[in-house]
Amino acid sequence: MSSIKPGYARRLDFKHGRVEMSHGSGGRAMAQLIDELFLPAFDNAALRQMNDQAAFTVPAGRMVMATDSHVVSPLFFAGGDIGCLSVHGTINDVAMAGATPLTLAAGFILEEGFPLADLRRIVESMAAASREAGVPVVTGDTKVVEQGKGDGVFISTTGVGIVPPGVNISGNRARPGDKVLVSGTLGDHGIAVMSQREGLSFSTSVASDTTSLHRLVAAMVAAVPDIHCLRDPTRGGLATTLNEFARQSQVGIDIDERALPVRQEVRAACEMLGLDPLYVANEGKLVAICSATDAPRLLDAMRSHPLGRDAAIIGEVREDTNCFVQMRTAFGGRRNVDWLSGEQLPRIC
Repeated sequence: MSSIKPGYARRLDFKHGRVEMSHGSGGRAMAQLIDELFLPAFDNAALRQMNDQAAFTVPAGRMVMATDSHVVSPLFFAGGDIGCLSVHGTINDVAMAGATPLTLAAGFILEEGFPLADLRRIVESMAAASREAGVPVVTGDTKVVEQGKGDGVFISTTGVGIVPPGVNISGNRARPGDKVLVSGTLGDHGIAVMSQREGLSFSTSVASDTTSLHRLVAAMVAAVPDIHCLRDPTRGGLATTLNEFARQSQVGIDIDERALPVRQEVRAACEMLGLDPLYVANEGKLVAICSATDAPRLLDAMRSHPLGRDAAIIGEVREDTNCFVQMRTAFGGRRNVDWLSGEQLPRIC
Protein backbone atom coordinates (compact mmCIF):
# COMPACT_ATOMS: atom_id res chain seq x y z
CA MET A 1 0.00 0.00 0.00
CA SER A 2 1.38 3.43 -0.92
CA SER A 3 2.25 5.74 1.94
CA ILE A 4 0.30 8.85 2.90
CA LYS A 5 1.97 12.04 1.71
CA PRO A 6 3.04 14.52 4.39
CA GLY A 7 0.27 16.94 5.33
CA TYR A 8 -2.65 14.51 4.73
CA ALA A 9 -4.27 12.77 7.69
CA ARG A 10 -5.54 9.89 5.55
CA ARG A 11 -5.83 8.84 1.93
CA LEU A 12 -8.91 9.66 -0.13
CA ASP A 13 -11.66 7.07 0.17
CA PHE A 14 -12.32 6.24 -3.49
CA LYS A 15 -14.75 3.50 -2.55
CA HIS A 16 -17.20 5.43 -0.37
CA GLY A 17 -16.01 9.05 -0.49
CA ARG A 18 -17.73 11.93 -2.27
CA VAL A 19 -16.67 15.25 -3.72
CA GLU A 20 -16.73 18.00 -1.08
CA MET A 21 -16.69 21.76 -1.51
CA SER A 22 -13.17 21.78 -0.04
CA HIS A 23 -11.96 19.78 -3.06
CA GLY A 24 -12.33 22.95 -5.12
CA SER A 25 -11.23 25.46 -2.50
CA GLY A 26 -7.58 25.68 -3.48
CA GLY A 27 -6.47 24.32 -0.10
CA ARG A 28 -5.14 21.04 1.26
CA ALA A 29 -8.14 18.93 0.19
CA MET A 30 -7.78 20.13 -3.40
CA ALA A 31 -4.05 19.44 -3.34
CA GLN A 32 -4.76 15.91 -2.10
CA LEU A 33 -7.29 15.32 -4.92
CA ILE A 34 -4.65 16.41 -7.41
CA ASP A 35 -1.89 14.33 -5.79
CA GLU A 36 -3.91 11.13 -5.41
CA LEU A 37 -6.10 11.22 -8.53
CA PHE A 38 -5.17 13.60 -11.33
CA LEU A 39 -1.37 13.43 -11.16
CA PRO A 40 -1.09 9.61 -11.11
CA ALA A 41 -3.67 9.27 -13.90
CA PHE A 42 -2.27 11.87 -16.31
CA ASP A 43 1.38 11.66 -15.25
CA ASN A 44 3.82 13.35 -17.66
CA ALA A 45 6.83 15.67 -17.38
CA ALA A 46 4.92 18.87 -18.17
CA LEU A 47 2.16 18.16 -15.65
CA ARG A 48 4.66 17.18 -12.95
CA GLN A 49 6.03 20.74 -12.92
CA MET A 50 2.77 21.77 -11.17
CA ASN A 51 2.67 25.25 -12.69
CA ASP A 52 -0.47 27.15 -13.65
CA GLN A 53 0.44 26.58 -17.27
CA ALA A 54 2.37 24.03 -19.33
CA ALA A 55 5.42 24.74 -21.47
CA PHE A 56 6.09 22.53 -24.48
CA THR A 57 8.05 22.62 -27.72
CA VAL A 58 6.11 23.22 -30.92
CA PRO A 59 7.41 21.89 -34.25
CA ALA A 60 7.30 23.92 -37.47
CA GLY A 61 3.91 24.49 -39.08
CA ARG A 62 0.66 26.34 -38.45
CA MET A 63 -0.70 26.00 -34.93
CA VAL A 64 -4.28 24.80 -34.41
CA MET A 65 -6.26 25.08 -31.18
CA ALA A 66 -9.73 23.72 -30.36
CA THR A 67 -11.84 23.66 -27.21
CA ASP A 68 -14.91 21.63 -26.34
CA SER A 69 -17.19 21.22 -23.32
CA HIS A 70 -18.78 17.88 -22.43
CA VAL A 71 -22.07 17.57 -20.56
CA VAL A 72 -23.29 14.17 -21.79
CA SER A 73 -26.06 12.41 -19.87
CA PRO A 74 -25.75 9.66 -18.78
CA LEU A 75 -22.07 9.93 -17.84
CA PHE A 76 -21.46 6.25 -18.68
CA PHE A 77 -22.87 4.56 -21.79
CA ALA A 78 -22.22 1.56 -24.00
CA GLY A 79 -18.83 2.02 -25.64
CA GLY A 80 -17.62 4.95 -23.56
CA ASP A 81 -18.16 7.66 -20.97
CA ILE A 82 -17.74 11.39 -20.49
CA GLY A 83 -14.03 10.87 -19.75
CA CYS A 84 -12.84 9.29 -22.99
CA LEU A 85 -15.39 11.37 -24.91
CA SER A 86 -13.79 14.60 -23.66
CA VAL A 87 -10.40 13.45 -24.97
CA HIS A 88 -11.62 12.08 -28.30
CA GLY A 89 -13.84 15.06 -29.08
CA THR A 90 -11.12 17.68 -28.78
CA ILE A 91 -8.43 15.59 -30.47
CA ASN A 92 -10.80 15.11 -33.39
CA ASP A 93 -11.56 18.83 -33.65
CA VAL A 94 -7.82 19.49 -33.92
CA ALA A 95 -7.31 16.64 -36.38
CA MET A 96 -10.01 17.92 -38.76
CA ALA A 97 -7.56 20.64 -39.84
CA GLY A 98 -5.15 17.91 -40.90
CA ALA A 99 -3.15 18.66 -37.77
CA THR A 100 -1.10 16.42 -35.51
CA PRO A 101 -2.50 16.87 -31.96
CA LEU A 102 0.22 17.66 -29.43
CA THR A 103 -1.28 18.36 -26.00
CA LEU A 104 -4.53 18.72 -24.07
CA ALA A 105 -5.74 20.82 -21.16
CA ALA A 106 -8.67 19.67 -19.04
CA GLY A 107 -11.08 21.58 -16.80
CA PHE A 108 -13.47 19.84 -14.39
CA ILE A 109 -16.63 21.26 -12.83
CA LEU A 110 -17.67 18.82 -10.09
CA GLU A 111 -20.89 18.79 -8.11
CA GLU A 112 -20.66 18.49 -4.33
CA GLY A 113 -21.57 14.94 -3.31
CA PHE A 114 -20.44 13.29 -6.55
CA PRO A 115 -18.99 9.82 -5.75
CA LEU A 116 -15.19 9.74 -5.80
CA ALA A 117 -15.39 6.21 -7.24
CA ASP A 118 -17.19 7.54 -10.32
CA LEU A 119 -14.78 10.46 -10.60
CA ARG A 120 -11.80 8.09 -10.52
CA ARG A 121 -13.45 5.92 -13.19
CA ILE A 122 -13.93 8.97 -15.42
CA VAL A 123 -10.40 10.29 -14.90
CA GLU A 124 -8.86 6.88 -15.54
CA SER A 125 -10.90 6.60 -18.75
CA MET A 126 -9.60 10.01 -19.85
CA ALA A 127 -6.05 8.98 -19.03
CA ALA A 128 -6.35 5.73 -20.99
CA ALA A 129 -7.77 7.58 -24.02
CA SER A 130 -4.99 10.16 -23.78
CA ARG A 131 -2.26 7.50 -23.63
CA GLU A 132 -3.76 5.49 -26.49
CA ALA A 133 -3.88 8.63 -28.65
CA GLY A 134 -0.38 9.72 -27.63
CA VAL A 135 -1.69 13.18 -26.68
CA PRO A 136 -0.94 14.04 -23.03
CA VAL A 137 -3.03 16.17 -20.68
CA VAL A 138 -0.42 18.72 -19.59
CA THR A 139 -2.45 21.18 -17.50
CA GLY A 140 -5.90 21.54 -15.98
CA ASP A 141 -8.23 23.02 -13.41
CA THR A 142 -10.94 21.82 -11.00
CA LYS A 143 -13.89 23.68 -9.55
CA VAL A 144 -16.66 22.38 -7.22
CA VAL A 145 -20.22 23.76 -7.17
CA GLU A 146 -22.84 23.26 -4.47
CA GLN A 147 -25.04 20.18 -4.57
CA GLY A 148 -28.02 20.76 -6.85
CA LYS A 149 -26.20 23.37 -8.96
CA GLY A 150 -24.48 20.96 -11.31
CA ASP A 151 -25.07 17.50 -12.72
CA GLY A 152 -22.28 15.36 -11.38
CA VAL A 153 -19.40 16.40 -13.60
CA PHE A 154 -18.83 18.62 -16.62
CA ILE A 155 -15.49 18.51 -18.48
CA SER A 156 -13.94 21.06 -20.82
CA THR A 157 -10.87 20.15 -22.85
CA THR A 158 -8.63 22.27 -25.06
CA GLY A 159 -6.23 20.81 -27.58
CA VAL A 160 -3.24 22.18 -29.49
CA GLY A 161 -1.86 20.74 -32.71
CA ILE A 162 0.31 21.55 -35.71
CA VAL A 163 -0.67 21.52 -39.38
CA PRO A 164 2.28 20.51 -41.59
CA PRO A 165 3.30 22.75 -44.50
CA GLY A 166 1.31 22.17 -47.69
CA VAL A 167 -1.92 21.11 -45.96
CA ASN A 168 -4.86 23.52 -46.22
CA ILE A 169 -8.12 21.92 -45.09
CA SER A 170 -11.07 24.21 -44.44
CA GLY A 171 -14.85 24.16 -44.61
CA ASN A 172 -14.86 26.86 -47.31
CA ARG A 173 -12.91 24.85 -49.90
CA ALA A 174 -15.65 22.61 -51.34
CA ARG A 175 -15.99 23.09 -55.11
CA PRO A 176 -18.62 21.94 -57.65
CA GLY A 177 -17.73 18.45 -58.87
CA ASP A 178 -16.05 17.43 -55.60
CA LYS A 179 -16.99 14.13 -53.97
CA VAL A 180 -18.31 13.70 -50.42
CA LEU A 181 -17.05 10.76 -48.33
CA VAL A 182 -17.81 9.43 -44.85
CA SER A 183 -15.47 7.20 -42.87
CA GLY A 184 -18.06 4.72 -41.59
CA THR A 185 -21.48 3.97 -40.16
CA LEU A 186 -23.62 6.85 -38.96
CA GLY A 187 -25.57 7.43 -35.75
CA ASP A 188 -23.90 4.88 -33.46
CA HIS A 189 -23.00 7.30 -30.67
CA GLY A 190 -26.32 9.12 -30.47
CA ILE A 191 -28.33 5.90 -30.38
CA ALA A 192 -26.02 4.36 -27.75
CA VAL A 193 -26.50 7.36 -25.47
CA MET A 194 -30.24 7.58 -26.09
CA SER A 195 -30.80 3.87 -25.49
CA GLN A 196 -28.85 4.05 -22.21
CA ARG A 197 -30.77 7.13 -21.11
CA GLU A 198 -34.18 5.70 -21.91
CA GLY A 199 -33.41 2.15 -20.71
CA LEU A 200 -33.97 0.66 -24.15
CA SER A 201 -32.48 -2.63 -25.33
CA PHE A 202 -32.04 -3.93 -28.84
CA SER A 203 -31.45 -7.43 -30.19
CA THR A 204 -27.95 -6.35 -31.19
CA SER A 205 -26.00 -4.07 -28.86
CA VAL A 206 -25.45 -0.52 -30.14
CA ALA A 207 -22.24 1.00 -28.78
CA SER A 208 -20.79 4.47 -29.12
CA ASP A 209 -18.18 4.91 -31.84
CA THR A 210 -16.17 7.39 -29.73
CA THR A 211 -12.48 7.29 -30.67
CA SER A 212 -9.60 9.52 -31.74
CA LEU A 213 -9.41 10.01 -35.51
CA HIS A 214 -6.04 11.71 -35.90
CA ARG A 215 -4.22 8.61 -37.14
CA LEU A 216 -6.91 8.00 -39.77
CA VAL A 217 -6.60 11.64 -40.82
CA ALA A 218 -2.81 11.29 -41.06
CA ALA A 219 -3.22 8.31 -43.41
CA MET A 220 -5.72 10.26 -45.50
CA VAL A 221 -3.48 13.33 -45.75
CA ALA A 222 -0.52 11.15 -46.69
CA ALA A 223 -2.55 9.69 -49.58
CA VAL A 224 -4.27 12.93 -50.65
CA PRO A 225 -2.57 16.09 -49.30
CA ASP A 226 -5.13 18.30 -51.05
CA ILE A 227 -8.23 17.23 -49.10
CA HIS A 228 -10.58 20.20 -49.32
CA CYS A 229 -12.80 19.77 -46.22
CA LEU A 230 -12.85 17.59 -43.11
CA ARG A 231 -15.21 17.57 -40.15
CA ASP A 232 -16.49 15.12 -37.55
CA PRO A 233 -20.32 15.07 -37.61
CA THR A 234 -21.07 15.32 -33.89
CA ARG A 235 -24.08 17.35 -32.68
CA GLY A 236 -26.63 17.59 -35.49
CA GLY A 237 -25.05 14.65 -37.30
CA LEU A 238 -24.21 14.40 -40.98
CA ALA A 239 -27.00 16.76 -42.03
CA THR A 240 -25.63 19.65 -39.97
CA THR A 241 -22.06 19.09 -41.15
CA LEU A 242 -23.08 19.12 -44.82
CA ASN A 243 -25.12 22.29 -44.32
CA GLU A 244 -22.11 23.91 -42.64
CA PHE A 245 -19.90 23.02 -45.61
CA ALA A 246 -22.51 24.25 -48.10
CA ARG A 247 -22.86 27.60 -46.35
CA GLN A 248 -19.12 28.11 -45.84
CA SER A 249 -18.27 27.22 -49.46
CA GLN A 250 -21.40 28.74 -51.03
CA VAL A 251 -22.28 25.53 -52.89
CA GLY A 252 -24.97 22.89 -52.93
CA ILE A 253 -24.47 19.24 -51.97
CA ASP A 254 -26.28 16.12 -53.22
CA ILE A 255 -26.15 12.84 -51.31
CA ASP A 256 -27.52 9.39 -52.15
CA GLU A 257 -29.56 7.67 -49.44
CA ARG A 258 -28.61 4.23 -50.75
CA ALA A 259 -24.91 5.02 -50.29
CA LEU A 260 -25.21 6.02 -46.62
CA PRO A 261 -23.63 3.44 -44.27
CA VAL A 262 -26.07 2.94 -41.37
CA ARG A 263 -26.16 -0.17 -39.19
CA GLN A 264 -29.47 -2.02 -39.38
CA GLU A 265 -29.90 -1.87 -35.59
CA VAL A 266 -29.31 1.90 -35.64
CA ARG A 267 -31.81 2.31 -38.44
CA ALA A 268 -34.34 0.23 -36.51
CA ALA A 269 -33.75 2.20 -33.32
CA CYS A 270 -34.23 5.47 -35.20
CA GLU A 271 -37.53 4.22 -36.60
CA MET A 272 -38.63 3.19 -33.10
CA LEU A 273 -37.67 6.55 -31.59
CA GLY A 274 -38.86 8.69 -34.48
CA LEU A 275 -35.34 9.90 -35.33
CA ASP A 276 -33.55 10.50 -38.62
CA PRO A 277 -30.05 8.92 -38.80
CA LEU A 278 -28.84 11.95 -40.76
CA TYR A 279 -29.23 14.09 -37.63
CA VAL A 280 -27.94 11.62 -35.02
CA ALA A 281 -24.54 12.38 -33.48
CA ASN A 282 -21.29 10.54 -34.15
CA GLU A 283 -18.06 10.68 -32.13
CA GLY A 284 -15.75 8.48 -34.18
CA LYS A 285 -16.58 9.29 -37.81
CA LEU A 286 -15.58 12.03 -40.22
CA VAL A 287 -16.85 13.64 -43.42
CA ALA A 288 -14.35 14.49 -46.16
CA ILE A 289 -14.66 16.44 -49.40
CA CYS A 290 -12.04 16.20 -52.13
CA SER A 291 -11.77 16.48 -55.91
CA ALA A 292 -13.42 13.79 -58.02
CA THR A 293 -9.97 12.81 -59.29
CA ASP A 294 -8.63 12.24 -55.77
CA ALA A 295 -11.74 10.52 -54.40
CA PRO A 296 -10.90 6.89 -55.34
CA ARG A 297 -7.41 7.20 -53.81
CA LEU A 298 -8.78 8.81 -50.67
CA LEU A 299 -11.45 6.12 -50.33
CA ASP A 300 -8.79 3.39 -50.62
CA ALA A 301 -6.68 5.09 -47.93
CA MET A 302 -9.68 5.32 -45.61
CA ARG A 303 -10.71 1.69 -46.13
CA SER A 304 -7.13 0.55 -45.50
CA HIS A 305 -7.31 1.98 -41.97
CA PRO A 306 -9.25 0.15 -39.21
CA LEU A 307 -11.31 3.27 -38.47
CA GLY A 308 -12.30 3.70 -42.12
CA ARG A 309 -13.08 0.17 -43.23
CA ASP A 310 -16.76 1.09 -43.83
CA ALA A 311 -15.95 4.32 -45.68
CA ALA A 312 -18.11 5.27 -48.63
CA ILE A 313 -18.57 7.96 -51.26
CA ILE A 314 -22.04 9.32 -50.52
CA GLY A 315 -22.48 12.33 -52.76
CA GLU A 316 -21.08 15.28 -54.65
CA VAL A 317 -20.85 19.05 -54.57
CA ARG A 318 -22.77 21.14 -57.11
CA GLU A 319 -23.30 24.78 -57.95
CA ASP A 320 -26.17 26.29 -55.97
CA THR A 321 -26.45 29.90 -54.83
CA ASN A 322 -29.10 28.77 -52.31
CA CYS A 323 -26.59 26.40 -50.65
CA PHE A 324 -29.16 23.60 -50.40
CA VAL A 325 -28.28 20.07 -49.30
CA GLN A 326 -30.51 17.50 -50.99
CA MET A 327 -30.80 13.72 -50.86
CA ARG A 328 -31.75 11.29 -53.60
CA THR A 329 -34.02 8.90 -51.72
CA ALA A 330 -34.06 5.12 -52.02
CA PHE A 331 -37.41 5.48 -53.84
CA GLY A 332 -35.98 7.74 -56.54
CA GLY A 333 -37.28 11.06 -55.23
CA ARG A 334 -35.44 14.03 -53.75
CA ARG A 335 -35.80 15.83 -50.46
CA ASN A 336 -34.12 18.75 -48.79
CA VAL A 337 -31.78 17.93 -45.92
CA ASP A 338 -32.16 21.09 -43.86
CA TRP A 339 -30.48 22.28 -40.70
CA LEU A 340 -31.53 20.57 -37.49
CA SER A 341 -34.57 22.33 -36.06
CA GLY A 342 -34.86 22.19 -32.29
CA GLU A 343 -33.16 19.64 -30.05
CA GLN A 344 -33.32 16.09 -31.37
CA LEU A 345 -30.96 14.36 -28.94
CA PRO A 346 -30.19 16.43 -25.81
CA ARG A 347 -26.75 16.19 -24.20
CA ILE A 348 -25.11 13.53 -26.35
CA CYS A 349 -21.60 14.99 -25.94
